[in-house]
Amino acid sequence: MFRADPSPGQNSTSPPPAPSSASGVPSPRASAESGGRQVKRRDAFFDNAKYLAILLVAMGHSWEPLKGDSRVLEGLYMVVYAFHMPAFIIISGFFSRSFDARPDRLRRLITGVVVPYIVFETAYPLYQRYVGGDADQQISLLSPGYLTWFLCALFVWRLTTPLWKQVRWPLPVALGVAMLASLSPSIGSDLDLQRVLQFQPFFVLGLVMRPEHFQLVRRRSVRIASVPVVATALCVGWWAVPRMNADWFYHRDAAQSLAAPWWVGPVMTLALFGCSLVLTACFFAWVPGRRTWFTALGAGTLCGYLLHGFVLKGADYQGWFDHAWLHGPLGEILVTVVAAAVVTLLCTEPVRRVFRCVMEPEMKWAFRQDTGEQAHERRESQRPQPAESGSVSV
Repeated sequence: MFRADPSPGQNSTSPPPAPSSASGVPSPRASAESGGRQVKRRDAFFDNAKYLAILLVAMGHSWEPLKGDSRVLEGLYMVVYAFHMPAFIIISGFFSRSFDARPDRLRRLITGVVVPYIVFETAYPLYQRYVGGDADQQISLLSPGYLTWFLCALFVWRLTTPLWKQVRWPLPVALGVAMLASLSPSIGSDLDLQRVLQFQPFFVLGLVMRPEHFQLVRRRSVRIASVPVVATALCVGWWAVPRMNADWFYHRDAAQSLAAPWWVGPVMTLALFGCSLVLTACFFAWVPGRRTWFTALGAGTLCGYLLHGFVLKGADYQGWFDHAWLHGPLGEILVTVVAAAVVTLLCTEPVRRVFRCVMEPEMKWAFRQDTGEQAHERRESQRPQPAESGSVSV
């Protein structure tokens, strides 16, 4: 069940440490040597994948008020929801491989995940109360809603990372936990634990993946094979619209809550996990590996993710989605383009700079620092910093 620690005479192999970003999700960086020191550079592939995944998240949210009038759009919605968050969660798990209980990493987890969660879990209910006109809307930090569930889940997943690294078969265990959660409606909505557990296998999969696994799906043969696979998925999505409840893709309810027999929960968990993996592989196959005009935006995806909800909610509160012409093909395309443009703008460096105080606060005043760590920081500050050619600041 658990991995045995290597004996003193054995060499233990472990994945290279991945540096952490202030957002609480370790940054996708590759290493290079410069002047005898290790220089960290962002990997364009992962930044591109993060941006494209968040782009799909925003587009999917913009389709929610419109999809009821279009079977094609609802089928596309189901296909996108099958893989966009799994792809982002797998990347988050991959760059959490080095997470441990070291004080500096725990501080980053608090400042980059807990603080934004508290801020936005407070801001969204206030926005709904005073802009949306819902006077009964309450603030509850124990019941994450809308977008903040991911921060709550990320906090739980990363805290349990050292445990998953000790388990001999982490992915089967995580799948087993997700299957059990899918038939347990008594779990309730506290901390959105149902969704945390059902999405957890994707995070654990990222933890056990290695760089060469991503290279496998980026081959030309996989890219070509992905075209008929995605085309088939789109046809199945169109066929499934009147036959399947789209709430299965949210992974936030047990089977009984979706009016299904209890045994359907574990079956759907495995089936959706397999479908999500196939579509995620197709997605990764087409993500550019080189630097593009949107590569730098990959560093600001958390900002775009948390902020775009205010724009979409505001448009809904103002009744903009009630215009009949938006519910036709041209209107749906326009809404999609606008949503993509909005989230792209929110991922840019100027926006990140404005919201850094809540997205990436330093909060040195809130933490104790031992003398050894202070001495280390003084030594580092006195050392000359080499230029990072082509790097992207976080």
